[in-house]
Amino acid sequence: MLIESDLDAVRRHEIAGDEPADFDAYWQATLAAAAEAPLDVRIERVESVLSIVDVFDVTFRGADGTDVKAWLRVPSGATEPLPTVVTYVGYGGGRGKAEESLTWVASGFAHLHMDTRGQGASWSTGDTPDAGTGGPQIPGVMTKGIQNRDDYYYRRLFVDAVRAVDAAKQLPQVDASRIAVAGGSQGGGLALAVAGLRDDLAAVVAFVPFLCDFGRATLITDSYPYHEIVDYMRIHRDQAASVYEVLGSFDAVFHARRATAPAHFSVALMDATCPASTVYAAFNAYGGPKEITEWAFNGHEGGGIEDETQAVAFLKKNLAA
Repeated sequence: MLIESDLDAVRRHEIAGDEPADFDAYWQATLAAAAEAPLDVRIERVESVLSIVDVFDVTFRGADGTDVKAWLRVPSGATEPLPTVVTYVGYGGGRGKAEESLTWVASGFAHLHMDTRGQGASWSTGDTPDAGTGGPQIPGVMTKGIQNRDDYYYRRLFVDAVRAVDAAKQLPQVDASRIAVAGGSQGGGLALAVAGLRDDLAAVVAFVPFLCDFGRATLITDSYPYHEIVDYMRIHRDQAASVYEVLGSFDAVFHARRATAPAHFSVALMDATCPASTVYAAFNAYGGPKEITEWAFNGHEGGGIEDETQAVAFLKKNLAA
């Protein structure tokens, strides 16, 4: 069923909350501090059962010096640097196995698939730990370190995602002038954040993105992961204002305002996980050229394979030599 029945209002929706006054200064300082540490990119070819794809195990230094893992997949026999898609994973998942996620490389791109720190025990495996600090939290990562934005889990993950693009640029298989970022759900939110934090991307793909308009999402859906935040505030009744203040620095809508690369979005009107109005908040705020595909009868799966085929066509157009 439709999660929000007034579709005209859904499509026009814009975020109501104000972004933090020091939003730009905060992220400039955060990324500058992270950049002081060397990336220390390491790459090692791995054996797999694939016959027409070469796979490499990539490691780079992310936030707080953590080794972040990734897979690099390239068409076998490629001799020149390729247009590249850096992808981020949905909530609960990790980079998976070397033989998974083959759409991008099968379409002719180099594909750097970043692991997600502290996740990867739900529906795909992960190999990157997350330490971090912070106080009490609801199971999951939505409230991990929520007491202070410098300790918040997504600060570390956003830094990892930005540095994954820097790592890609150091790989000989990658054409550094033709890099796109992409992802679905949490991965889509990360792609939007990176698009707002960098000015050197060729394109952006965000399928049914998560991490958008926290203030609205937490009020209109009972679905997790947003509901982790509600569960936390149900017990910590006096912390709602401070929680939303922390989340403001990580809302992908505010990052999308600063993005300039061409973007392809998708949204599903029956999506209880990432309600359509929250996706439209990011789409309407997006600062660069943009397009969106709306799936009227789908939930959080969005357009499935049709999402992917549309995105491949979009990226082939925007990453062409």
